[in-house]
Order: sequence, then structure tokens, then C-alpha cells
Amino acid sequence: MDTNEDCARWSRDGFVVLPGFFAAEDLASAQAGLEALHPTAAAFHDGLDPRRRRYVGDEFAGIDTFPFASPALSLLAVHPRLTDLAAALAGHDDLRMYQAETWAKYTGAADYDQDLHRDYLNHTVLVPTDAAGCRQVEMFVYLCDVPEDLGPPHLVPREHTRHLPARPNWYLRPGADPGVAPADDLRAFVTAGDTRALYDAEVSAAGPAGTVVAFGLDTFHRGTGVTRPRGARFTMHVNYRPASADWALRGPWADRSHDTAWYRFVERATASQLTLFGFPPAGHPFWNPDTLRAMAQRYPTLDLSPWEKPLAP
Repeated sequence: MDTNEDCARWSRDGFVVLPGFFAAEDLASAQAGLEALHPTAAAFHDGLDPRRRRYVGDEFAGIDTFPFASPALSLLAVHPRLTDLAAALAGHDDLRMYQAETWAKYTGAADYDQDLHRDYLNHTVLVPTDAAGCRQVEMFVYLCDVPEDLGPPHLVPREHTRHLPARPNWYLRPGADPGVAPADDLRAFVTAGDTRALYDAEVSAAGPAGTVVAFGLDTFHRGTGVTRPRGARFTMHVNYRPASADWALRGPWADRSHDTAWYRFVERATASQLTLFGFPPAGHPFWNPDTLRAMAQRYPTLDLSPWEKPLAP
């Protein structure tokens, strides 16, 4: 990976596609854990998995949120190579992971063909920015091969979109019905005008398992249809922000911190990985004999030694 080149493409285009970013051995344990979250392609299409009905009729029904039932999948979301890439693209070393989810899609389960949009309306209470120390980074990690017939995301380079205003945010496919009433308060965020130029400019992010697609909040993109007979697509969506960007979040981790999956993740994570969730660094006033003792009671298998040492001068 040429980090400088990747950052240059990110700055120029608003996204970077990195085929095979993770090697097969990096993915193996995470892929093995997928069945704990989602049916296999065969089990879904043959009706052998009782979870099948969950995925039918809603494109977002295949989303499972962090922490995952598979600790290996949770650890992949905070893999050092991934967080190093996020830090380079964000231009900031002190990051927080503010969302992670897996997403399973199956041929025929739902309509996955989306309209071009930006994600900022549910990733920040503000608007996208490229200001230093404020950049949010979204990533797709492919847990299987994602060729064109398995619905890879399509993205539009910034040269075609940098002039567009904060609203509208959805640019519908040519001929599409906007689906909102004239009196709808949110109608201004949707346009059904002549959008052909944007769709002509989109770039496919099709790639093999292990591919990482990183993009910014201002990047127009969309999901595409899953058409392969008996097909299934498995990806992970991971989002990072600078620690100080308090306006960028999708729900507090404390809401999930008494889940079994959370405890299984924490006991396997490193201190630097836990910093992504707000664990204070060594030397922080939070750490004292009382809190260390209580942490040992809450997380009996967690190695607390990194927080027992003061910060180096």
C-alpha cells in the first residue's frame, strides 16, 4: 500500500478503492464467523435457515451491528492496518470508531439498487468538511468477492460533485419517482431532475475479498443490485472520526456495553484498539486504584497493565 498515493486519490476523488487490502489469512477467521450472524447463500436460497425471513423485503434488514456475535469480526473492524489507513486519510492519529456493521445481501431478497446520495444526514449533526482534524472516514470491507453482479457500491469522483450544494442530498436515477409529497418537509433533500451526468460519471468499486473502499461524507455513492443467481454478498461497514469531533456519532457504545458480544470483544482487544471506543489512555485521571479494581471486576480477563503505567514524560 502506498499511503501517500492513497491519500492523494482520496483528496482528489473523495474515495479510494484498495483491492485485496486484507490478505486471505487476515480474513479467514472473520469469514468463518459470518455464519453466526447471517445465513449462507445456499441456506438462504434453499430456505434451510429460519433467519431467512428477516432479510426479505427490506434492503437494510441484512445489517448486524457491532459488537458482533463473532469476536473475529469485531476485531477485524479495529485491525491495525485498517485504523492506520483511517488515520492517514483523516489526517488525525487520535480516532474513535463511531459505527461498525456487517451487511448481508441476497439475490431476490430486496431491491438493493439505490439512488446516488451522501451519508452525512445520519452521520453528523453538521455538514461534511475537509477541514484538518474534522474529517470522517467511511469504509467498506469486502468479506467475499464482490463482482458487478453482487452489488458493489458505485461512487462519483469529486470533480463531478464538488459544486453541488448541501441539499438536495439524493439525486434520483433518471426516470425514478421521488416518492415524496409536495408538502413533505424533507422534499428539498430529494431531486428528480436531470441526473444523467452524475450516473454516467460513477465508478464501480467491484473487487475481490479483502478489498477496502474508503470514502468521505461528501462523496456521492450508491448501492447497486444483486443479480447473480443464488447470490449473496457479505461486507463490513466501518466508520471513524477524530476523537474531538463530537458532532459525528450514530449512538453511544455504552448502549451495547453489557452485551455478551461486547465482553468477548473487550477481552481480546488491545489497549490501543479500546481507545477507539473512548477508553482513556494511561496516565488519564480516570485511572486510579479504585477504577482499576472495579475494571478487573467488570472485565476479569482484560489485561489492565497498560493503564497501570503512567504516560511517558
